[in-house]
Amino acid sequence: MNQDKMHLVNKIFNNETIRTVWDRDQEKYFISIVDLVGVLSESDRPRKYWSDLKNKLKQEGNEVSEKIGQLKLKSQDGKYRLTDVCDIEEMFRIIESIPSKNAEPIKQWLAKLGRERIDETFDPSLVAQRAIDLYRSKGYDEKWIAKRIKGIQDRKQLTDVWKDGGITESKEYAILTNEIYKEWSGMTAKEYKSFKGLRKESLRDNMSDVEIALADLGEIGTREIAKKKNPQGLNENVEVARRGGKIAGNARKDLEYEIGESVVTSNNALNYEYVDEKEIEMK
Repeated sequence: MNQDKMHLVNKIFNNETIRTVWDRDQEKYFISIVDLVGVLSESDRPRKYWSDLKNKLKQEGNEVSEKIGQLKLKSQDGKYRLTDVCDIEEMFRIIESIPSKNAEPIKQWLAKLGRERIDETFDPSLVAQRAIDLYRSKGYDEKWIAKRIKGIQDRKQLTDVWKDGGITESKEYAILTNEIYKEWSGMTAKEYKSFKGLRKESLRDNMSDVEIALADLGEIGTREIAKKKNPQGLNENVEVARRGGKIAGNARKDLEYEIGESVVTSNNALNYEYVDEKEIEMK
């Protein structure tokens, strides 16, 4: 990633250098645990500190130690060496295990997040308001936000119809969504994100108004056809998803014929650019 625009991991630690790599296949960030421990513990021997902590976690039966992987990360001397890494979820669990004043602000932040999520279970409207406030803070205008919230509602209606058709697993939802996207955009959702230079960011949050309209049309078309045809199981729903996506695909072709250019664009709402790291292999 562009060093002038550090991603969230480094921002959490006041822009301390913590080696972080992106795994395209798993769509996850992996963080150097030694770097993490070094920043939080201020130990002169972060590798020794982590080794002792890892042994302690194992003895306590903590499953964190079972989810540690290894990647070849670039060291200060420019060479790539195997280094213990963890994903974002395990990163926070390790932070909770480190008794350090440097970890306290993050622990307090996590506690605040936990309290907010509990509050939202009693008052779900807080979730919607939090989303609206976040979009406003990112500079989206009120009309765009209203359309985005409406799109989320439409998506929920589609997944409810899929559920009635026997679709229950997240993998199946992803397959159906990809069929819709392929019909109108020519790409799966993952390929579309890559085309726009995205990683963890929401694809819809980085679409133009035309792209959002086509995405919504594909899903609404799929929903309405499914309500009439009542497809059951993955195979039947895949066929309906293709038909719904084709409706949006035809609309795209008509519009592009009239304006003489593609409406599918690589533009995004980011104010930074990712730089691919050297290809890595999980050990």
